[in-house]
Amino acid sequence: MKRKILMENTGGQIRTFFLEDDDIVEIHCAAAEEVEKDRHALGDIYVGRVKNIVQNIGAAFIEIAPGINCYYDMKEADHAVFTKKAGRKSLCIGDELVVQISKEAVKTKAPTVTGNLSFSGRFAVLTHGNTRIGVSSKIPKKIRDEYKDRLKSWQNDSFGIIVRTNARDVPFEAVLDELSTLRREYEKVIYSAPTRVCFSCLKAAPPSYISDLKNVYMDGMEEIVIEGKELYTRIQKYFEAELPDKKELLRLYDDSFPLCKLYSTDTALEKALSEKAWLKHGGYLVIQPTEALTVIDVNSGKNISKGRNEEGIMKINLEAAHEAARQIRLRNLSGIIIIDFINMDVEENINTLLREFRGFLSEDPIQTTLVDITPLNLVEVTRKKVHRPLYEQVGL
Repeated sequence: MKRKILMENTGGQIRTFFLEDDDIVEIHCAAAEEVEKDRHALGDIYVGRVKNIVQNIGAAFIEIAPGINCYYDMKEADHAVFTKKAGRKSLCIGDELVVQISKEAVKTKAPTVTGNLSFSGRFAVLTHGNTRIGVSSKIPKKIRDEYKDRLKSWQNDSFGIIVRTNARDVPFEAVLDELSTLRREYEKVIYSAPTRVCFSCLKAAPPSYISDLKNVYMDGMEEIVIEGKELYTRIQKYFEAELPDKKELLRLYDDSFPLCKLYSTDTALEKALSEKAWLKHGGYLVIQPTEALTVIDVNSGKNISKGRNEEGIMKINLEAAHEAARQIRLRNLSGIIIIDFINMDVEENINTLLREFRGFLSEDPIQTTLVDITPLNLVEVTRKKVHRPLYEQVGL
């Protein structure tokens, strides 16, 4: 698969477009860096203070800055790194502890923080609170088993390791070098935390547009095209420090003809924010996010024939399944997603649709699960919440 990344600095935002085989599959929008400094970003690590405990939902609210209260799952208290204890219970109001932002604020919902710290690299993640050694399921089983065997010497009671998909095609020594760096970062945070005052930021995550580049799968990457000298220089410095072997992928675009016109990125963004997504043969999806979930309705549109045509309906539904999976990734939809396909009568066709849809969803780099189909023939999907959906990113 051919991959390419386009980056623009426009309207006070840095917009990143991921292309696979010349098709835009992901769009990310981040505030310009000078604005982003004032935000509490995904991955930031703080010394926070327990402000309130709500026993009936098993949660606490931890203040990481004056007036910034974050949701915290009390089950994690057993592995917490405390810098100050206010009582003997596992978690008490007034306790100070090390937490990391694991989910950004979404609309009325506060950010979520975790005591299970994670330190991410290109090839691996070092985790506090989970001491197992795991390997991405997208890596072939033989290589997974080799990694688990060769990393046994790293097993300990303090942190665990997750080997990422990016490690599939690199020498084992490159993964070990990165793990050594991540361990030094981890130890620095853990050992320095007791000496820091409440609300201290122990580790600031890089701007989200940098994190996006860090996490992308580089296999088949042909180039990273960056518009604007200033943005190019920032990305170049990051690659020189963190990805020197990939620096040759960077290309400065300084033509007078705008990058957005050359690749029609404005049109792609506009379509990704539209309520409707058209299918090739006349049908369309209606995509409506709500506070609790996202609903995707499949419509036959122009693709209508007289009478009930099970074969034609199956064709529309399969096309809709492929496009729904594409739109979920493109728009960065997450949480609960309900898809209302056109009803079918043949059980075998329903099973085929679910099987194909599950395959389309598996191509998403973010964990996406087809849960079930309800008695009302609504298909339930869940997608891990990490970043805000695209429509909220654009509204920064």
